[in-house]
Amino acid sequence: MALISFEDLAALDDEQLDDDDITDSSEPMDDENEDRLLAHWQAVGRTHHVSVPREMTAPIAEMTRRNQETEREPVPYSVISKREKLGDVIEERLYPAGKWACITKSEKMYEQSISLAFMQLMRFICKESSAGKYLGMTVPVLAEFQLTESGTDFMKDVVTAYYLPAQYQSNPPQPNDPEITISHRGPMRVITHVFYGTTTEETVQRQIQLLWESLGEMENVHRHNYMVATYENPGVPGRRNEIWFIRTDQ
Repeated sequence: MALISFEDLAALDDEQLDDDDITDSSEPMDDENEDRLLAHWQAVGRTHHVSVPREMTAPIAEMTRRNQETEREPVPYSVISKREKLGDVIEERLYPAGKWACITKSEKMYEQSISLAFMQLMRFICKESSAGKYLGMTVPVLAEFQLTESGTDFMKDVVTAYYLPAQYQSNPPQPNDPEITISHRGPMRVITHVFYGTTTEETVQRQIQLLWESLGEMENVHRHNYMVATYENPGVPGRRNEIWFIRTDQ
């Protein structure tokens, strides 16, 4: 799953690559295609106020080649409850304890933090670990953040987390990057709501507001800690995301 950030690429227009240029292949890309792919990601990075360095060429190409739906392993969970109203679904889930590769960024903008964090996680996934090989992609990738007491602004620290594939849960590979830590997270009980499109500060705050309106007065839910779960390549217009409310009674 070729990710740089969790923003929509639909606005790139003339800078976008054709689908054929970024589809998966079992054969390695030639230098020209790798350069075009890097240029594409650099264009995306500029829209999110981040720079994509040339050393990202190999991880981008590696993840693009392996961008097959069957290789994206879902993070396991069980459904506790589900409610639907006029096609709008709110689901409560329990995610078991597990090991995640995590990195914290504190950039000026939420989208900068998740973009820079995932570039580092990409390098970890694509061989820069003690395993020395591609680890495999899992979904969703999580962005955990806090809002201020007023609920109108994002706190600077954003944790981006990648769930280690099942084969590495018992013996996690160690990151080469000292900023990435392997964390054992306890069970997570969350209330989830799907939304589609971009995940900027503005759109995420709007989704938080909408979910609170749907839930009404509800106890045992964190009021300032939230997560965004992203499932699809940012090149997919109207891609699927979820806002997660975290239960206090885990």
